Amino acid sequence: MTETLIYAAVLVPCLIVAIVFHEVAHGYVAMLLGDPTAKEQRRLSLNPLRHVDPVGTLLVPGALALFGGPIFGWAKPVPVNAARLNNPRYGMMAVAAAGPGTNILLALVGAVLVGILAGLAVTWGTSLPEWLITMFGAFITINAFLAFFNLLPIPPFDGSHILGGLLPRRWASQWQKLQAMGMLLFIVLIAATWAFPNARWIENTVLPPVEWISGLFFSVANGIAQFVAG
Repeated sequence: MTETLIYAAVLVPCLIVAIVFHEVAHGYVAMLLGDPTAKEQRRLSLNPLRHVDPVGTLLVPGALALFGGPIFGWAKPVPVNAARLNNPRYGMMAVAAAGPGTNILLALVGAVLVGILAGLAVTWGTSLPEWLITMFGAFITINAFLAFFNLLPIPPFDGSHILGGLLPRRWASQWQKLQAMGMLLFIVLIAATWAFPNARWIENTVLPPVEWISGLFFSVANGIAQFVAG
């Protein structure tokens, strides 16, 4: 039980960083494309307190870590007003893609950093502490998971906004109506995951690409460590 709590204590801060950067990226790209709503509401901040949802950012991922489920969560969504974007249709696609894209970038940064640190440790005749390796591994995996999980084309995830921008206009309006039910669909998804754990819907859908790109980042880290160590 103690080891599980320690593991959760490592995972939750990684998740908070991943979620905060994800949300800020949405707001920042929206501002670049003409919508300053997030800036006006002081949501372009890396202060976690402005983004943390007690349930989605702390309670849910903490409980999932304790019970061995896939670690995911959410924050208070950064406000975006599509009507204020220079090109609402394609602007929303860019805003939606910014979050997962930032998570992939964070995973890459984590791989580069742990590779450099591991290489330096070898040069100095030592090795990285196990907790630090665990933290970086969790950071990479969590960011990869958040990226692909949010790319699911299900309202209210980012993938649904990207799909909406790609649909023909005659279908996009109907898709927009479905997105208004996003939170209800999300609750149904969570309930189904808990009600039918053996179905492993999230694991079977999201984990294969997460494992692939995480493995790629771990290979990058290993290559950098070998290069630094000489």
